[in-house]
Order: sequence, then structure tokens, then C-alpha cells
Amino acid sequence: MPTDKYIDLRVDDYGIRLDAGAQPHYTSNRHSIGQDIKHAILEAGLALALIGERSPTLRADVRTRIRILVEQDERIVPGTADVREEAADRYLVTATTYEFGHLEVQL
Repeated sequence: MPTDKYIDLRVDDYGIRLDAGAQPHYTSNRHSIGQDIKHAILEAGLALALIGERSPTLRADVRTRIRILVEQDERIVPGTADVREEAADRYLVTATTYEFGHLEVQL
């Protein structure tokens, strides 16, 4: 049975997720990496820049900046990050981790 290498508090909708007893939920491994990546993108202001940009050329530039940011994470295989537009206000970031396989993060 695999052990949890990365453990983190689970954050949903910009807050810590709590159970009925007001105890925090935890997340691990692939989901923890995805959560870290999502927060890095949000903290860098790239998600807001991507959604707010109207120019297709400048949106492509922001997507490239997101891919570069994702691939700077040492847990991500270089060259595997991608950003796809699902809707005008929703993007899907995908990448491959070294230890836990395919990863998807929705912005």
C-alpha cells in the first residue's frame, strides 16, 4: 500500500474544508500537488489575467506563463504541462507528476 508522501490541508473555495466536527480534511499526494499548483497560479495572478484578457495572442502568452510556472515544480515532469480553455471563464491545467501520474487542475 502506498504511503502519503505529500500531505496538506484540503482547501475548497478559498477556505479550509472542515468536517461535521469542525476538524480539517486532509489531502495527499496527487491532489496535494494539484492544490499547490492551483494556488501558485492564483497567487501569481495568472488565472485572473487569463480570464480577463480578450486578445487571443495575449491569452496564449498567459497560458505559456502558466505552463512555465507549473513545470518549475520539481514534482512535475518537464514538458508535460498544458492549459486548455474549457469555457470563457474556465481553464483546465494538466501535467504529469513523477510519482503519481496524470494531474488535472481546474481554474
